Amino acid sequence: MTQSSPAAAAHLFSPLQIREVHFRNRIGVSPMCEYSSVDGFANDWHLVHLGSRAVGGAAMVITEAAAVLADGRISPDDLGVWKDDHIPMLSRIFRFIEDHGAAPGMQLAHAGRKASTAAPWNGGGALDESERGWRPIYGPSAIPFSPASPTPRAMDEAGIGRVVQAFAEAAHRAREAGARVLEIHAAHGYLLHSFLSPLSNTRNDCYGGSFDNRTLVLREVVQAVRQTWPATLPLFVRISATDWFEGGWTIEDSVGLAKQLQRLSVDLIDCSSGGAAPNATIPAGPGFQVPFAERIRREAAIATGAVGMITSPEQADHILRTGQADVVFLARELLRDPYWPLRAADQLHQNGPWPKQYSRAKRT
Repeated sequence: MTQSSPAAAAHLFSPLQIREVHFRNRIGVSPMCEYSSVDGFANDWHLVHLGSRAVGGAAMVITEAAAVLADGRISPDDLGVWKDDHIPMLSRIFRFIEDHGAAPGMQLAHAGRKASTAAPWNGGGALDESERGWRPIYGPSAIPFSPASPTPRAMDEAGIGRVVQAFAEAAHRAREAGARVLEIHAAHGYLLHSFLSPLSNTRNDCYGGSFDNRTLVLREVVQAVRQTWPATLPLFVRISATDWFEGGWTIEDSVGLAKQLQRLSVDLIDCSSGGAAPNATIPAGPGFQVPFAERIRREAAIATGAVGMITSPEQADHILRTGQADVVFLARELLRDPYWPLRAADQLHQNGPWPKQYSRAKRT
């Protein structure tokens, strides 16, 4: 199937078609780690957390980062999709999301050298085996994330192959569970991003050195996933568009990567940033990452998603009307208000996707 090209400028409540999936508007629920699983299993927390955002009117609801291998979790409490036993509860959640008008999605991830850490409310520090952590953790090179982090084991080619296969198998399980959108997590300093960034990848084999070598693992993952993920369904990739650090990954690199991924039948680049260096200076502010989505969309001719401190309906609508991105992904704002899309429709004088159970609350 031919790759979808970026849509013409639209507003927040314009429908969108990517491959055979119809999105009722341009609002996506960004993956947000919940640290609420046991042995990778989704549970009633995930049903309510994700389901309420579908009821609230978003067009797509994407799970938090789901580990493709048990030793690829950020924390012992992460969601997982590394075994078939995870499928039934995910299937229940995805059915609920789809029954309420949203496209259910799953983000596949491997934490790499940032694995085996505590949940944020428990300090977020590295965990050893006595604290439900594990060793080894893995990276492209034996470079720890920070002075307080354990040193990862540099992956050999067999280990890389194991990860590539794990992503493909996880994609199959996601589809078995009923996911309609799949996103590969290659951002925020986790394994795939750490192969991309010169800050964490100092290899001298086919997976290190040049730009093409450093992007090879991600391209292999995308190709393996596309072989099992249906051609009728969208595939997204989340990237850190820049490391915000001298000598690191840049926006120019991201444009080049997006061109490679477009040729591999990726449909959308989800444009975040940072995560490779703990002391990076990030100029965070409203919409600070939106220019990355705009530039990648324009120069790589691929659809993009804008994310990061997008809070008001007018701001989100402006991003789309001015052609800076094709969708907006919200995270913290949807934690504050799961029904933000319904409120946005009211403020923008659009028809919001009100569930019939709540229709009596709709302003006329």
